[in-house]
Amino acid sequence: MDENLQGKYRSATLQSASPKSPAIAKGAGGMQTRFSGAKPRSVRQIAKRLSAFLKGERLFLAASMLLILVHVSSSLAASYMLRPIINIYIAPKEGRGSLAGLALSLAAMAALYLLSAGAYYFLSRIMLSISQRAQTNIRKELFSKMQKLPVQFYDQNSNGDLMSRFANDVDAVGEMLNSTTSSLFSGAATLAGTIFLMFSTNALLAALALLFIPLTAVVIKKVTDRGKVHYRRQQAALGSLNGYIEESIGGQKVIKVFCHEEATIGEFSRLNLDYRSKQIKSHSIGSLIMPLTQCINNLTYATVACAGVLLVAARGFDIGGITVIINYARQFGRPINELSGQMNTIYSALAGAERIFEVIDSEPEQADSPDALELESCEGLLSLENVTFGYRPGIPVLKNISLKVQRGEKAAFVGSTGAGKTTLANLIPRFYDIWEGRISVDGIDIRAIKRDSLRNLTAVILQDTHLFAGSIRENIRYGRLDATDQEVEEAAKIANAHSFILKMKDGYDAFLDQDGANLSQGQRQLLNIARAALSKAPILIMDEATSSVDARSEIFIEEGLRRLHRARTTLVIAHRLSTVRDADKIFVMERGEIIEQGDHDSLVKLGGRYFELLTGKAELV
Repeated sequence: MDENLQGKYRSATLQSASPKSPAIAKGAGGMQTRFSGAKPRSVRQIAKRLSAFLKGERLFLAASMLLILVHVSSSLAASYMLRPIINIYIAPKEGRGSLAGLALSLAAMAALYLLSAGAYYFLSRIMLSISQRAQTNIRKELFSKMQKLPVQFYDQNSNGDLMSRFANDVDAVGEMLNSTTSSLFSGAATLAGTIFLMFSTNALLAALALLFIPLTAVVIKKVTDRGKVHYRRQQAALGSLNGYIEESIGGQKVIKVFCHEEATIGEFSRLNLDYRSKQIKSHSIGSLIMPLTQCINNLTYATVACAGVLLVAARGFDIGGITVIINYARQFGRPINELSGQMNTIYSALAGAERIFEVIDSEPEQADSPDALELESCEGLLSLENVTFGYRPGIPVLKNISLKVQRGEKAAFVGSTGAGKTTLANLIPRFYDIWEGRISVDGIDIRAIKRDSLRNLTAVILQDTHLFAGSIRENIRYGRLDATDQEVEEAAKIANAHSFILKMKDGYDAFLDQDGANLSQGQRQLLNIARAALSKAPILIMDEATSSVDARSEIFIEEGLRRLHRARTTLVIAHRLSTVRDADKIFVMERGEIIEQGDHDSLVKLGGRYFELLTGKAELV
């Protein structure tokens, strides 16, 4: 993996810590997604987009088309053989044919049906392979696109809803490609072949059957137009339900602490019933097509049969011919009926594809300028000049912020909740771009530096750590993927994590559950510090790194952090003022502005906001 990805992995914790409300407080409204520029697409647009995932399957698609022709033509030919069999061996106008000839004709008919069945079997195998590869490609493009989306995207969209797009929606598309696509082409070929043979048998009866096609088309269009809307709502409701389930599972401790089990069950029941209601409505509409087309098909069959009997009685039309054309009249509506039976699958797939393309078409992070710089290292001089920024237009969170942190200095940011401290930390690695002003590293505007390069120079330690399922060694190595085992252990020693790792059964090879559930909060934080130490990034950002651990763990973490600070430009965001006493510079923020700055002693002498916070005369809320 290249070096550019390493910076992304180091900042993965920041992305996973997007400011989302707990599941119980968020409710259904929190599940709603906000996709920029997402517009409803027509069936033709969606089909065109999906066909792009089949470009590498041309050889297999050609083979499937050939198999469809073999399947359809052999089936139709076998059916047509009824005419000579009846006219020669069952109801001849003159002499009856021999039994040997009848047996030979029946054997030929059976061989054609076997050929049709064999072609359909291999067609199913090929279409299954094509659909699975297409699903793989869709998931790959979807996942690749999600790596390019800005942090704001994850702030605004539910993890569970995004997972639903990966699983449910992609599976719905795969099901359609597997079963419906082959049925569509084989149905079209069957319909064309049937019409040809009907006209070859009797043009009058064939024309009579064709009169019912416009009625069938109108019925299908009316039901389809209504069904598309309801299937979009069904898939959206499924995404909301999955999102709530995912957040409820992740927030079980919070739910139990506040005794919100019943409220959570109630909210889940509401979302579950909403999904059930939308699913019933969408499937009810989709299921209308089959009985309606079946009714029209039966009407076609009865009309052709009656007209055929009149032709036999009045004009001497042969019995074999009327038998075959009545059979074709029945077969005439079969492809339509088969597709009608799959309309639920088609609707779900089209709605799922639309939701998939909403993500794929979402705006990625703004591209680096063509002349952006690739910095392999920096001194760590950090400067902000008149920086203004907000998450929503017209509502600034930071206002005219200016500060400078020299190489190797430790700068601390304190202030009330919502003062803009974490927002400031998000701006330095360019997870968000500022509205006004300038942020520079070593005098270079960060907008003139490639994002991956900038993030390679920045390590982030958050209050909420994120560890991946895997060994301790692999989790620390996320800081720098090409690090040796010795470098990993050295980083653990710097972070003060080496001793507790050696006490574990398998040491550095000990397997961690997802998010390090089998470790204490303090141990997880020490591994996070080790990951940052391994990165050797010259700029270190710590956001409430010790606020959620006990006093004993805090001592170990503080010792690890002191070692980590050396020769690094460090930004510390803290609520515990005891952790910032040794900072070279302390910036006191309120309502998005810096109201005081200096070291600990000078700010205490000033007797302002910092002194009030330190002495408890003001609260950090």
